[in-house]
Amino acid sequence: MSRESRKPALHLLSILVLAGVSMALWAAWLGWDQHRDVHPDGTETGPYQAWQVIGLVLTLLVPVCWAAYRHYVAAAVLGTSAGLTVAAYYDWSDDSSGLFVVGVGLVMMGSLLGTTVVSAVITAATRDGQRAGV
Repeated sequence: MSRESRKPALHLLSILVLAGVSMALWAAWLGWDQHRDVHPDGTETGPYQAWQVIGLVLTLLVPVCWAAYRHYVAAAVLGTSAGLTVAAYYDWSDDSSGLFVVGVGLVMMGSLLGTTVVSAVITAATRDGQRAGV
């Protein structure tokens, strides 16, 4: 099997791997914290703290940048966004109000936008595995 004939399979595999990594990182950073914080005045926040979301974003940068650097831009964008969307849907689908769908949609759009921007920057900064201008 030639390298060119394996290329579509490698792209599909990279999308699936990035989706799996994204779901695993969601579970590691956000999946364990399911309780809202009730303040003395009765207001609620949470269930996530800012540091958890920041940690998720920073750890997702590693596989997204790696995939974009290796020219697997579809995996970086689609795999990561699909993984985060599925994880958010699974995590929030027990909400009886149905408003979780709005949050899942926002996660999907935000992750699509964020990974597209990061992938575009990485792709523009590299050419054939070399830094542009070198």
